[in-house]
Amino acid sequence: MSERDVLLDVSRLIWRLWRGRLPTGVDRVCLAYLDHYRSRSRAVVQRKGRYFVLTERHSDRLFDSLASGPKGFRRSMVQLGLRAFPAARRAPEKEGLIYLNVGHTGLDDPSLGGWIAEARVRAIFLIHDLIPLLHSKFCRPGEQAKHERRMENVLGSAAGLIANSEATAADIRAFARARGLAVPPIVVALLGTPKDPANVEPRRFDRPHFVTVGTIEGRKNHVLLLNLWRRLATEGHSAVPILVIVGQRGWEAECAIEMLDHAHDLEGHVVELDQCADDELAAIITGARALLMPSFAEGFGLPVMEALELGTPVIASDLAVFREFAGDLPTYLDPADELAWERAIDALAGDSPEREQQLQRIRGYRAPDWNTHFDTVDPWIGTLVQ
Repeated sequence: MSERDVLLDVSRLIWRLWRGRLPTGVDRVCLAYLDHYRSRSRAVVQRKGRYFVLTERHSDRLFDSLASGPKGFRRSMVQLGLRAFPAARRAPEKEGLIYLNVGHTGLDDPSLGGWIAEARVRAIFLIHDLIPLLHSKFCRPGEQAKHERRMENVLGSAAGLIANSEATAADIRAFARARGLAVPPIVVALLGTPKDPANVEPRRFDRPHFVTVGTIEGRKNHVLLLNLWRRLATEGHSAVPILVIVGQRGWEAECAIEMLDHAHDLEGHVVELDQCADDELAAIITGARALLMPSFAEGFGLPVMEALELGTPVIASDLAVFREFAGDLPTYLDPADELAWERAIDALAGDSPEREQQLQRIRGYRAPDWNTHFDTVDPWIGTLVQ
């Protein structure tokens, strides 16, 4: 790819920062792509079916604002927008540029295919998961139909697809096969971790703690952990560990939210953090007895990878995507087996043989990093533009 031959869609990052939302796993992927491609990109911003291709100068200013985080973002965005959007084009001057959309933004919009044709771009999308199609009961109403439109649009207009795992790639192919749709070239590139574990100081609480990371939503199965902690607190255990929940409140999680708000027997035993800087999160994970991931479904599971990289044991649901990058290192359990989770947590709360065995297994683990990811993606994109 030559200089400024990429049109990078940053719409998701804009709207997330504008609303002051805590970065999700998808947001972290968007930020990694921004960091990697910004010097060769112009920004694309979409809003309700309208597409704006910014100038190089305005793109660079926008990229700087996005990389700087939420502080002062609204002010800088308003100032930039007054100049950038009137000067923007609907389509680039040159045909055959790469359009990169890695945030699922606007993929359900019926105008997507028409804009791709009009702009004469080669569209590449990173697909994070097909959870709304495969596990619709955990999603907001209407999300299943919306994701169907996303996938149909993508399969009908993409020059290529990036899958974050073999599991996601298999789901894409199965969806296309079931609907008789052609599948564009797919490359599988595992996501990366940004943190250098050597630079992390562990965060301690007044008691040993466990941590779970992710939006509080039904499929993350916070209810299992809260029920378990509630039982520990009410059955007279002498040293109930602290459960640290890092994530903003989401959807289909009324029971978990009700417990967080009104279960008085959890007071002093559960810490909920809806805002947590990356450095603080790494410190909390490093100091934890284990990361807990009892999810029913995951698109990838960056917290599992990050915990192992930081040398922290993991207890996780037995999901295929976890095994792709973690192998047999974590303790895998059925997300519905509360008793098994209680036993595993009890074992890892102290300096048990079980904890020492996992520490031995994960010693020396090196997670895929973003350089490895882009070492796969960059040459593959090159084959699409030849």
